[in-house]
Amino acid sequence: MAKHTIAGVEVNHVSWKKLLLNDKVLYLAYAFLCIALIGVIYVFIERYFLVSATAFDAGMAPGSREVAAAMREAVFGHGGEVKREAPWSLYIVNYMYMIYVGSGIIFLVALAELLDITLIKKTAAGFLTLGLGMILAGLFTIMMDLNVFHLHWMFLSPRFSSGMWLMLPLYLIYIPVIIFEIYLLLSHHTELAKKMALPILVISLGVEFLEFYVQAKLFDMNSARHLWTTYPLLTLYFMVSAFTASAAVMILYTFLIYRNTDRSKCATMMELIKKITLYSVITLGAYEATAYLFIDKKWAAIILFGDFKFYFYAYLLLAVAIPFALLFKDMTNSTAKVFASLSIIVGTYLGRMIFVYGGNAYPMSDRFGVGFEKYGEYEPLKDIIFFMPSWGEIAIVIGSLGVIVLVYRVIDAFFSVSMMREH
Repeated sequence: MAKHTIAGVEVNHVSWKKLLLNDKVLYLAYAFLCIALIGVIYVFIERYFLVSATAFDAGMAPGSREVAAAMREAVFGHGGEVKREAPWSLYIVNYMYMIYVGSGIIFLVALAELLDITLIKKTAAGFLTLGLGMILAGLFTIMMDLNVFHLHWMFLSPRFSSGMWLMLPLYLIYIPVIIFEIYLLLSHHTELAKKMALPILVISLGVEFLEFYVQAKLFDMNSARHLWTTYPLLTLYFMVSAFTASAAVMILYTFLIYRNTDRSKCATMMELIKKITLYSVITLGAYEATAYLFIDKKWAAIILFGDFKFYFYAYLLLAVAIPFALLFKDMTNSTAKVFASLSIIVGTYLGRMIFVYGGNAYPMSDRFGVGFEKYGEYEPLKDIIFFMPSWGEIAIVIGSLGVIVLVYRVIDAFFSVSMMREH
């Protein structure tokens, strides 16, 4: 393939027309993005163009008592997209998962750079691109949870202590730093890339902690979210589960990208990442075995013995038990490692859902310690509130996979980030 050099980086001479129209991998991205588009249209129609009052009406007629009354019915009644009993949804689950796993991959690669783990250093550009794609997929998802038609007010009337303003500078710094590290690797500035690994490692770790704080702040503004802010061990859950899922994604990526190009190196790298994954699974299992001794007892009862128990035990089975059984035995079979990684990915995603939806079940329905609430004058009191996400939300979340595939494939087509590079 013809190449030309720009700023020290070899760029493949690729036709945009052939890439966008003839690339089979991009067809997969298009399929996911079409699913996302259908979900976006559904959500936007429900959010902005229903007969009932919406945020669009509030923007068109600020201060109107009629609109305020209709909005109250939309929020507290039976109409509208976001209801008081279900203020957060699958958007936040997917956002948290993508951001944490993506930054976890970047953290592990930066750590490998510092520890001179040669095999991962050779594939660092590809792993970093994958992590970047996951972060962008998470941001795409959370955009659908925002009032995007009125997003300009975030800048015209800023509240710098809000969660959105806390996240904005984070990604304005973090994403360019990742891109710069990829550039250094592609341009063979290996010594400088190694020096940049430490700041990236620190920033990646900072993302994990700061995102936890931002989400805690967002939830705390909504109601008494002491589950997010009182118990420091929940921060440990975010970290451990993220690194477990990150290692699993790295196994799957290694198998998909390198199984047909260099089988020996592929097997060696999968064995290396398998060890990281196994230690992470053991740590996650140890956390789950002890964590519920320290968190809110009523919330723990809902998760362990209430309506969420089947989700919780499915999460433990998929994220801990099955992977441990497959990875603990010293097997050379790649299929077992791939199956374990898929099990972890599904299981840890289910764990994120339990955390968000389970957190909304309590204390959302028993806020401020004043007893359970009712949502209508003649409704019975409810001890647990839980709603499954709409199909529009599910479509957007599934479609976010298209963002990962699109970002990775386009960058790989021009810069061959999947190619192993000697350092």
